[in-house]
Amino acid sequence: MRIRIFDDAARLADAAAQEIEAWIRLSTPDASLGLSGGSTPRATYERLRRARLPWDQVKGWMIDERFVPPDDPDRNSKMVGDALFDHVPADLLTVPWIEDPIAAADEYQRQLATVLPRAAGGLKPGLIVLGVGTDGHTASLFPGTEAVEVTDRDFVAHWVPRLESWRFTATMPLLQRARRTMFLVSGAHKAQIVADVLEGDGDYPATQISQESRDAVWLIDREAAGRLSA
Repeated sequence: MRIRIFDDAARLADAAAQEIEAWIRLSTPDASLGLSGGSTPRATYERLRRARLPWDQVKGWMIDERFVPPDDPDRNSKMVGDALFDHVPADLLTVPWIEDPIAAADEYQRQLATVLPRAAGGLKPGLIVLGVGTDGHTASLFPGTEAVEVTDRDFVAHWVPRLESWRFTATMPLLQRARRTMFLVSGAHKAQIVADVLEGDGDYPATQISQESRDAVWLIDREAAGRLSA
């Protein structure tokens, strides 16, 4: 595991874009990007669209999504499109809009097989971009929800009681098979959970993904790193 700490969120986004750019150059023609929502990823995606890369060989997919129509401003894929994929000749696989969320998740799992290579153990993502919530969730894997325990699927729809809404998410096994896992975290309000995940004994979804990743890198600004011991 690598941990990189930056003075502020802008420098973090610069470095994240550089890391993704370098990874794409090394991975094409089989580069896949698993993408998350959030303000820090958005800043990273906006920087990436200026990079001269073989975008036509890059395949993007959504790690998690909200159960809202495609044009809803809360939809993660709309943000990813606005920030990056509407500006480059790369493909972005989005969760289909079907009024039955279970059916939508089933269809998206089938479609993922057209984007991600299959290896021993199942589909194998390339680089995935994740954040961390103050409760230790990552993607839409919230502590205490049934989705965290799913081991026989790659993508699910599940009801999140505290949000009173449906969420789509890649499952723990799929995320743990990624070739590289990048966590982007900024802000003082994330300092305690960053310390808990990286140095504590808690069994948060973010902890499990980070510890089981074959190649994890944390990009954190100084405010988010404020409670780390080292």
